[in-house]
Amino acid sequence: MTEPDAALHLGPLAINGTVLTTWGVMAGFTVLALLLRLPAHGALARLHNALEAVVLAIESAIGEVLPAASVRRVLPFVATLWLFVLVANLVGLIPGLHSPTRDLSATAALAVLVFASTHWFGIRDRGLRNHLRHYIEPSVILLPFHIISELTRTLALAIRLFGNVMSLEMAALLVLLIAGFLVPVPLLMLHVVEAVVQAYIFGMLALIYIAGALEPNESDNSSPENPS
Repeated sequence: MTEPDAALHLGPLAINGTVLTTWGVMAGFTVLALLLRLPAHGALARLHNALEAVVLAIESAIGEVLPAASVRRVLPFVATLWLFVLVANLVGLIPGLHSPTRDLSATAALAVLVFASTHWFGIRDRGLRNHLRHYIEPSVILLPFHIISELTRTLALAIRLFGNVMSLEMAALLVLLIAGFLVPVPLLMLHVVEAVVQAYIFGMLALIYIAGALEPNESDNSSPENPS
């Protein structure tokens, strides 16, 4: 049976609008990355400067949470995640398109990615044995609670973004149906502000989770100061 929201078919495979929009966002970032490889002249120079300012702002935000030694390792992932979620949230402003993040499957995929990256950074930084050992500290009795905590926070991360973006688009649709186009500007501004806020919260939560995986290592590696 054909899926009702299928936008494209590749043989028996039905691809919905969420996947197509996500591919479009990814293609946009790919084109942008290729443009940044070109010599910076004129408009490209201004684009370089703007994106450099964005990256520096994200790096500064990461530096507020992680030790300086870990910022560069985490920056590519967190910056990409932040920018992707922001653009995905804002896509809903384009007529005829919906934000991919209004689809629970998309936000669940992002949450699983955060879950996997947290353990990846923890294992890379501490080693597999030391990373897994903190799940049974200070007592092995806490192991089930640690596992439940990992799963519930991943689920909450997915549902939080999905619920907020979905409710925002629903509210915008209802207001437009009731008031027509009499109040488009305030509504668009609300959408932009909410999209930025939700992207910031999602990225910050991911950063906090990663910091939690790295924090024990930082304390293990820290040596006491020499007595004077």
